[in-house]
Amino acid sequence: MKYKMNNMRTFHKIIALAFIAAITFSCVGDDDFTVPTFDGAEVTIDGNIVELSTVASRLAQSGDDTFTFEQSTSGTDEYVTGYVISDDQGGNWFKELIIQDQAEDPTVGLTISIDVNPLFTRYEFGRKVFVKLTGLTVGTSNGVTTLGIAGSGSDIERIAASAETEVITRDNVVEDIVPVDVEFADFSDALELIWVRVNNVQFVEEQIALSFAAESFDQFDGERRIKSCNDAFGATANLWTSTFSDFKALNIPDGKGSIDAVLTRDFFDNEYVLYVNTPEDFDLNDPDRCDISPVSCGNAVAAGPITLLSENFETQSTGAAAMPAGWTNFQEAGTETWEVYTSGGTNASLGKSVRVGSFNSNDASTVAWLITPEFDFDAQAGEVLSFETSNSFSDGSNMQALYSDDWDGTTAGIATASWKPLADATIVDDGEFFGNWVFSDHVSLDCVTGTGHVAFRYDGSGDSGTDGTYELDNISMTSN
Repeated sequence: MKYKMNNMRTFHKIIALAFIAAITFSCVGDDDFTVPTFDGAEVTIDGNIVELSTVASRLAQSGDDTFTFEQSTSGTDEYVTGYVISDDQGGNWFKELIIQDQAEDPTVGLTISIDVNPLFTRYEFGRKVFVKLTGLTVGTSNGVTTLGIAGSGSDIERIAASAETEVITRDNVVEDIVPVDVEFADFSDALELIWVRVNNVQFVEEQIALSFAAESFDQFDGERRIKSCNDAFGATANLWTSTFSDFKALNIPDGKGSIDAVLTRDFFDNEYVLYVNTPEDFDLNDPDRCDISPVSCGNAVAAGPITLLSENFETQSTGAAAMPAGWTNFQEAGTETWEVYTSGGTNASLGKSVRVGSFNSNDASTVAWLITPEFDFDAQAGEVLSFETSNSFSDGSNMQALYSDDWDGTTAGIATASWKPLADATIVDDGEFFGNWVFSDHVSLDCVTGTGHVAFRYDGSGDSGTDGTYELDNISMTSN
């Protein structure tokens, strides 16, 4: 997938200026190209055609970082065949061709790294191709299988442009590619480099005023979060768009619907991400968004003089599930829970805290709740909530601070209660240094009436790359 010399994002970082110069002085606009036509004669391959899955399996069997395909002792070349699912006409791919083994119900995908741009003029979306393996090398970087030429160490370099017609043979077949319908929870190695469709999704509310990748903070790719309307707690995934794409300056759609894309990994192999070919891959025309109205009373200047709740977990046993009096600690999914730990190293002065993480759990889904005792917001005024959070490479996992006024106090009722995010609470960002603790601010709950509970909800996955750890401490509720 995303090798140093293969990946579009790496290319940006290493030779972005050269690329700009090349485009300025030598490139022909994409719209000037047309896909060549052929006479329909049957394409014959002089070699042995093997399953596309053979490429990754040979690498796994070798036990090495790379594997080079050699001609058989009988002089026969091996080929794989697949259908093109990448389209670089929009500039969101660069010098790589993504193929999958079948037009419908695919089981495996592959990146072919080749020093040719553009590629859509010969290998359009849905085109069947044959790829000669002899002399090529396969490797894995960031979890994605890539075919190219052996470089130094475990690096994979691009196939030379002069070898294109020897390596890749176009078939006369162009198929309609049927996307695989998936939920975010389905993202896994089995779907990498596969053309997928996520349904009933929308871009998160706080980003709908942004372009795809033309903001001042978009250095190499625009990273935009997509929310699933099928998940009451707003499970999200990342869509990445190249800052060299033709549609980078377009505003992201503000409706809901479906997105067709290639499922791949981000540059640092932290999480699964989606890459589209063109803006036509978005069907987000339903204006009826699924945004949940958050609880937002603003932020107070300071905590109040009366303490309603103060919990720093110092009386809890290290390594045990956190169980302060009146609190609820619930594992909705997976084997991990909020547990007490004693900080060491950078955080040593903080003493005990609680944490939860799905790293190395092997759980397909980790969902853990820590819920406060009930508060009566009519019994006093000026309630202020505060807490501190930290993380250890939280990656694609997520933590939310939520409020419910209809939870019945039972673990069975957690799933059916209405939980709203506390919009004014600050929770540590994944990019924060792991040794830092982030203050939530003085979160006012003065506009809340009746009775209710505050909850801290963690979700992640120990087997899909969204693992990570969040830490929580010094939870306080005060009033006037």
